[in-house]
Amino acid sequence: MADAHSSTEGPEAYDTHSAPIMGPFVAALLDAVRLGPGEAVLDLACGTGFAARAAAALVGPTGEVRGADLDEGMIRVARERGPDLDFTVAPADRLPYADAAFDAVVCQQGAQFFPDLTATLTETARVTRPGGRFAATVWAPLDRQPYFLAHERALREYAPDALRYFTRAYVRTADQLTTALRAAGYRAPAHHELTRDITLPPLDEYAEAHLRALWGGLIAESGGAQALTGAARLVRDQLAAHTAPDGTATLPFTVLLVTATR
Repeated sequence: MADAHSSTEGPEAYDTHSAPIMGPFVAALLDAVRLGPGEAVLDLACGTGFAARAAAALVGPTGEVRGADLDEGMIRVARERGPDLDFTVAPADRLPYADAAFDAVVCQQGAQFFPDLTATLTETARVTRPGGRFAATVWAPLDRQPYFLAHERALREYAPDALRYFTRAYVRTADQLTTALRAAGYRAPAHHELTRDITLPPLDEYAEAHLRALWGGLIAESGGAQALTGAARLVRDQLAAHTAPDGTATLPFTVLLVTATR
């Protein structure tokens, strides 16, 4: 969701504060590839390993779970959070795995950031066995995401230079993904939108903590600590209508879930 240099808190904070939002979509992503005991699965662009950790419970002790990500810090935290899993620093378009190594490949919120989508999916197809499954989630357009719209407005006011990184998370379309999957050699690509109502922790602390984890470096660079406080206040104000008396906020989040078969 954010570039590594945009946070002052490190990938540990990203893992902690993004978990409430990422977690509810992990089950849907893994359901889409129908993982079973003993299967081998790759978490592509795995970040801190949200999907990999959940996949391990599905494939069991006889299965194999691997994760690959370009960001060394994310992989470090993935190894700490999933010490029994196999995480590797590697670009998504040059994977260090044998042909047909995996029964399934999943990618949660990574496909937006691949510079060459077709090249990456061609490499993904190489490591997927014939008949194997692929599934990815990307965020639906920004106008469907009230929480991230609040972030966009805060960045626009307090760190406008960050917007060139922020907007990349919401521009990948279903047509782009299904076209690239066909070109890469996958069959029967399909897609649908999936919305989950997610209750976030009390915003008095969470709004600033999550902003700091995602964009703290860029906000501080733009306006110092006061800018971060102001940005968090703006996020809370934008979400006031969704906020309960206990400070928690329940909001809809929508992803595009894309599937295909090798």
